[in-house]
Amino acid sequence: PGSDFEMLRHGTFDQLGASHAICNVLYGAQAVYDPYMASAFCKAINDWIAAEWLARDSRLRASIVVPMQAPDLAIEEIERRAGDTRFVSILVLAQGESLLGRRHYWPVYQAAEKYKLPIAIHAGSQYRGAPSSVGWPSHRYEYYLAEAQAFQAQILSLIYEGVFGKFPGLKVVLMESGVSWLPAFMWRANKTWRGVRVEVPWVEREPAAIIRDHVRVTMQPFDSPPDATGVADLIDQIGCDKMFLFASDYPHWQFDGDDAVPPHLPERIVSRMCADNPLETFPRLKLAA
Repeated sequence: PGSDFEMLRHGTFDQLGASHAICNVLYGAQAVYDPYMASAFCKAINDWIAAEWLARDSRLRASIVVPMQAPDLAIEEIERRAGDTRFVSILVLAQGESLLGRRHYWPVYQAAEKYKLPIAIHAGSQYRGAPSSVGWPSHRYEYYLAEAQAFQAQILSLIYEGVFGKFPGLKVVLMESGVSWLPAFMWRANKTWRGVRVEVPWVEREPAAIIRDHVRVTMQPFDSPPDATGVADLIDQIGCDKMFLFASDYPHWQFDGDDAVPPHLPERIVSRMCADNPLETFPRLKLAA
C-alpha cells in the first residue's frame, strides 16, 4: 500500500476525506553509521518524496528526513529543503545516539524555529543501544512497548536541558507514542521538579505547562480506555485540547480504515485534532505549495 500512489490517495483522501496528508518516510537512513552516507540517503529520500509523491497531488506534504547523527549535515539538508513549503516538519527518531535535548542538537532546533518546522519524533531507533534502560528484550512485543520510555526520556531531556526556553517557538510532535501514559508522566514530572528545581533554574515553569505549550501527540495508535468515561477522564487529566493531532498511520498495520478517528472522543477534541490543531502545529500547511 505504501508504494502505490492510487492506493495512498484512496486510503487517505477518498476514504478519510482529508484535505492534506503528511508523508513521513521511515527508510532507515538515520541508522546508517557513516554520517556522509546517511546524509546522502536523506537527500535522496527527500528528493524522491518531492518528485514521486508531492508533485503528483497538491494535497500531499512531507517531513524532511535528516541525519541527526551529524547535526551540521542535518542543518544543511533543512536549509536545502526549507524553501519548498510542501515540507512542513523535520522527522527524527525516538531512540538515537544521545538524548535530543543535548546542546549539539540545538542548531537543528534553531533552524527548525527559523523556518517554522516542528520536530516530529517518530517511534523508531538508530539501533545504537538497547531500547530499554536495563538491556535488550527478547520479543518485538517488549521492544514495541519500550518505545514509550524513549519518548518520555526525550521530552524530559528537551525540557530540562532548556531547549524550549531557548527556542520558545519550537513545537515537538510525538508520533506513535501512545497517549495514556501522559497524565501520570506529567504529574510525576511536576512533583519531582518542585524538589530539584534548584538544579535547573532555567526551567521556570512546571514541566506539565511546558508540555502543554510545546508538545503535540498523534492519536494513532490511541491506547485509550475502552469506554467513553475513561476517555473523557484521560483527556481531562492531560488538561489541554490543543495537544491532540489526527493521524491515520496509513499504511502501517495500526491503520483502522474508516474508523481512523478513535472512538469515544468528545466532539470538541475531534474538531480540534482534525482541523485547528494541525494548522497551529504545522504553520506551513497554510502556505500554498
